[in-house]
This record gives sequence, C-alpha cells and structure tokens, in this order.
Amino acid sequence: MQDGDEITIDVDARVVNIALSDEEIAARVAAYEVPDNGVRSGVLAKYAKLVGSADHGAVTG
Repeated sequence: MQDGDEITIDVDARVVNIALSDEEIAARVAAYEVPDNGVRSGVLAKYAKLVGSADHGAVTG
C-alpha cells in the first residue's frame, strides 16, 4: 500500500480491500525492490540468509 490508496475494512467479515486495478498492482509488483535490512555479519545476518518464509514456520534449514 502507498499513501493515498483507498482501503475498505470489513471487521465483521475480517477483510481488508484496496481499490487498485490489476494493472496498477502489476506495475507496483514489477517496480518493487526488496529493502536492505542493513545486517552484513554476525548471527542475525546468518539467520536472515537461511530463514524460510513465515508461512512455513520461519525456520532455518
């Protein structure tokens, strides 16, 4: 999401919607760059390099 995006929150249905066209979403995905976390060495850097995604438990393997 970016500043100025229109969102709708339905608490009862537990849904958050953003009013963007498919083209705008595709353009944002294409332009996205992964931010640098600034960690270059040490245990945190090793963890950041090896950790899996949160939906798989964020474990190292």
